[in-house]
Amino acid sequence: GGLPSGTSGHAMCLLSGGIDSPVAAYRLMKRGCRVRFVHFHSYPLLSHASQEKVQEIVNVLTKYQLSSRLYVVAFGEMQRQVVLTAPPALRVVLYRRLMMRIAERLARKSGAGALVTGESLGQVASQTLENLGVINAVVSLPVLRPLVGSDKEEITAEALSLGTYEISIIPDQDCCQLFTPRNPATKAKLEKVEQAEAQLPLEEMIETAVDAAEREDFAFP
Repeated sequence: GGLPSGTSGHAMCLLSGGIDSPVAAYRLMKRGCRVRFVHFHSYPLLSHASQEKVQEIVNVLTKYQLSSRLYVVAFGEMQRQVVLTAPPALRVVLYRRLMMRIAERLARKSGAGALVTGESLGQVASQTLENLGVINAVVSLPVLRPLVGSDKEEITAEALSLGTYEISIIPDQDCCQLFTPRNPATKAKLEKVEQAEAQLPLEEMIETAVDAAEREDFAFP
């Protein structure tokens, strides 16, 4: 029911250790898009668990496209800088905007023509329509959200059929859980977000992250 791998170009998927983003990646693969992956972690502030989970997930997904590439980006220090300068309510949106900028740089370096996320409208605070608009504003590549209209039950059923669900539910410490405010903004204003970002050395942070990103290649079988 799909298209041959690579016939629809390349995309860069922001891959967490959760249930959603592996399913989003697979949906792009099914349409002939070869997917590369980028994972953000907060080691040594948190454990290695999320990195190990993501490696296992990419291993499973590689059988659908035969070869994959994973970039691993240290994100903890950037989160610490955000915490020191930005209002707590805006932290999650600022994290996501940083991730999108870094993912876009890596995508362009590797020849990918779009970004892919596992976001589903309204599922968490950063995934409201207003926040998605603010997050999108920092990149010029298309952002594909294959799960945007799916609910958790649909996504979970697909993850089970793919073989990624059992890996995704292994307990870990995801970087999104670090320094998360009690009441994150659900309708962030672009002007306020940009004011908060003006206090950060954004270009230096992005360049450092891209230069230090670790790359791992996978092949099936």
